[in-house]
Amino acid sequence: MGLEITKALGLSAIQPNIYINPNRYVTFGNDTASDKFESASLERYTSEAYIQKMINSNPKIKKMVKGFNPDLKLNIKELNELKQNHMQNTREIVKGITDNLPFSLRNKVDIKSVEDASYLHDIGKVLIPAEILNKPDKLTALETEIMHKHSELGYELLKSTKLDEKTLHLIRNHHQNAKKTGYPWVSNDFNADINLQILSAADKYSALTEKRTYKKEMPPKQALTIIYQDVKDGKLHPFVFKALVNYVNSNTLSKVS
Repeated sequence: MGLEITKALGLSAIQPNIYINPNRYVTFGNDTASDKFESASLERYTSEAYIQKMINSNPKIKKMVKGFNPDLKLNIKELNELKQNHMQNTREIVKGITDNLPFSLRNKVDIKSVEDASYLHDIGKVLIPAEILNKPDKLTALETEIMHKHSELGYELLKSTKLDEKTLHLIRNHHQNAKKTGYPWVSNDFNADINLQILSAADKYSALTEKRTYKKEMPPKQALTIIYQDVKDGKLHPFVFKALVNYVNSNTLSKVS
């Protein structure tokens, strides 16, 4: 069975058909969709006072950042910029992907958990030094290791909140994939379910197409071509990619009109 992608954004680099071998991709769970959340309910977790409270409630955080942030300085400026741009963008893309999934698959998405996670997934960057986050040059191996800690830090920060385990799991593992080649480390029985794949694809597309201090914004066509490689490598389910392509197409057309 072929999954047709009809000249999405003129993506000549993307093959017209993706052939799906069901044995190559993860089996999605039977999660029940939830009602959509109100974004205001999550704002309290991103305030400086509440973040400090979360740090004080979890001694593990101080140990995790001892080597690069021993004074537990908070990068609130970076967090505010993320809230205004990347975190908002990722949440909108998550919604777009979900809306463009086939009905049978969309019914298995835990909408509240994945959308909550999409807004809070990078909160751990509040503890990553600005000179690493905004470094204009390539990160060293040590700096990359420090940067990679942000997803686990986000998980540890939010563990003491009322967020459910599914949302926390998504925040911790939003850089993982179906091949388990991302970060942080996961066990062999780890399952990159549909919720995680939606969040991962949305986060990656948002990051690629945004302007950063160390890079220019990437055109949609180029970003989708890069993400399509994840499909070919078995890291991302083709239905999730197809939904992303459809969202990007519809979003582009709406802006033109």
